[in-house]
Amino acid sequence: MKISKPEPLDPKLQYKVFVHNLNRIYFAKCYLDKKMANLIDIASFKGLKLGMNEFWEDVKKQIIRMDKIYKIIGEIPSDKNCNPLKAIIKDEFCLDEKHEINILNDMDLILYMQMLEHINIACYSLLKVVARQLNYDHIEQLLRECFDECIDNDELFILIAKEYIKAD
Repeated sequence: MKISKPEPLDPKLQYKVFVHNLNRIYFAKCYLDKKMANLIDIASFKGLKLGMNEFWEDVKKQIIRMDKIYKIIGEIPSDKNCNPLKAIIKDEFCLDEKHEINILNDMDLILYMQMLEHINIACYSLLKVVARQLNYDHIEQLLRECFDECIDNDELFILIAKEYIKAD
């Protein structure tokens, strides 16, 4: 079986790919922004609540950055074809099913937050690559800032999880 390399995308198609994926993460972030207060209320550990509030602030900053990107490229956000990421957020990892032990609820929250961050990391990675191809240097920088926040938040939730597990 011969494996062929795909043809490089022309700039118009690269632009379409960029806008399509920007829309997906933008509307996922907007949807998540509306859900964060409920998610924070589920947490029982103060450190987790603080971490989730920090995450929420980053979500808001990322939405603002993406608004700037839309202005730079002269596009209006469209939520057409954005259901896959919104569905993951909407599902909330069955977090409405309470466990008898608070730590199980909190660990589910941590896992859910990290899952979202890993999706965000993948999305921002792709967007940075396409922005670079389109010579959108300023946009690439805005995306790098979003990406870096996701990496930092992922590490934050690992540290919070360790607080539950480590014995002093």
